[in-house]
Amino acid sequence: MIVTATVMAYFVVLVAIGFAASRRIRGVSDYYVGGKRLGRWLVMFSANTTAESAWLLLGLTGLGAAFGLKALWVVVGEVVGVTLAWFWLAPRFKRATDECDALTVPDYLASRFSTGSQRHLVGAVRLVAALALTVFVTVYVSAQIDATGKTFHKFLDWNHYAGVAVGFGIVALYTLSGGFVAVVWSDLFQGLLMLIGLVSVPVAAFVALDPHAPPLPAGLLSPWGPEGASLETLLSILALMAIGLGFLGIPQVFVRFIAIRSVDEIRRGRWLAVAFTLVTDTGAVAAGVLGRRLLAPGASQAADLLGPGGENVLPMTVMTLFPEIVVGGFIAVILAAIMSTIDSLLLVAASALSRDVYQKMFRPALPDERLTRISRLVTVGLSTVAVLLSITVSWLSPDRTVFWYVIFGWSGLTATFCPMMILALAWRRYNAAGALASMVSGMAGVPFFKFVVPHLGSAGAILARAEELLPSFAVALIAGIAVNLLTDRLAPGDKAGSLVSAAPR
Repeated sequence: MIVTATVMAYFVVLVAIGFAASRRIRGVSDYYVGGKRLGRWLVMFSANTTAESAWLLLGLTGLGAAFGLKALWVVVGEVVGVTLAWFWLAPRFKRATDECDALTVPDYLASRFSTGSQRHLVGAVRLVAALALTVFVTVYVSAQIDATGKTFHKFLDWNHYAGVAVGFGIVALYTLSGGFVAVVWSDLFQGLLMLIGLVSVPVAAFVALDPHAPPLPAGLLSPWGPEGASLETLLSILALMAIGLGFLGIPQVFVRFIAIRSVDEIRRGRWLAVAFTLVTDTGAVAAGVLGRRLLAPGASQAADLLGPGGENVLPMTVMTLFPEIVVGGFIAVILAAIMSTIDSLLLVAASALSRDVYQKMFRPALPDERLTRISRLVTVGLSTVAVLLSITVSWLSPDRTVFWYVIFGWSGLTATFCPMMILALAWRRYNAAGALASMVSGMAGVPFFKFVVPHLGSAGAILARAEELLPSFAVALIAGIAVNLLTDRLAPGDKAGSLVSAAPR
């Protein structure tokens, strides 16, 4: 009863945030990017909590329990990705989007490629961007919805689908009412909960350890993991590190840089973002490792007790160490991670379909008030599809893990957008044809490397250890450069391949 009451109190806070934010919505700019007047603390918490999601609290803690210190390679990759994003790409992107008054990432792309001989391809760039967002955001959101059901089931013993309905209904309510402002303020609240939770669990688990209990298997204390050093292990480590590539241009993160007040705010917030990532990600791995040491140090115990991918480690550790009211708080922490991603993704995808495709390409005279209503309808439609996909996957794959379910959606968005965004911001001669090649090859590469490559004999089985993100990202980067060089039309005296910022300094 106490646990349920604590969770319901958390939901009340979220709905209140949505209601308060709705009173600040005056137009499309407010609904999509908060009027571009957000400070560094809001943007830092919002960008990081949006990127981390249930993958951090259920997935990465489970990875720590299953693979031990090998999971720290994820932390390395994410810290590097966040550092490059905030120190290198974000200032350039902010200057460029302010100059063209962009409200969305496709807005920026349309402006970036609207001059020169390939401006006729701008519509295609918008369409491919919107298609990629629609497909992979739906997958990503469905993974978060699935994690919502798992959270209610593991902590409260609710029916999985009842948990899905309750949790997702709350997200939809405050996102539809308050738009981006509600999303960002809820991210601040949720980010604080995540930070507190991921610091307190490993500390409490360490204090509770029995020094006379059996030790963990030696492989869990090696950076190579239980399998030891090998080519396959090296590829799997690179796959874990590659998760951080998503911070280099993924739309739900970069829209926060559109919304921030100024480049100066980015500079003031960059060390905060790096520190938040380091503390929360390391805390998640430590919670998984120490939780396993506390609950199931033996290899034979772990598989049965901690579930697929070790995903039960956080719920079981929390319920073992803390009283009911704190357990309720931890349910709120996990739901915070989930909801901070669902709301952001829905808003990004809805803006791509309603504004970047419908208004910009077919109804340029559409009033802002009408566009906002259409965006809400699109959000409802995408939400419905994501819920149905989540239910289908849970029925077809009962042994699925949150970590790899989420990573598929994250990989699709990363491979489609990040190579293209890096080249657009760093290469002055990068053109629309190169951008399309990057996006299409990245979008196609993810399902190819995920579902086809593992069945291509022994070589395919080895390459599959690198998972889908890293090879898809590499293919998209190479395709963008190659097609750009093949299609570039240089005026006499121009210099191909000049690497300069696309944004004014």
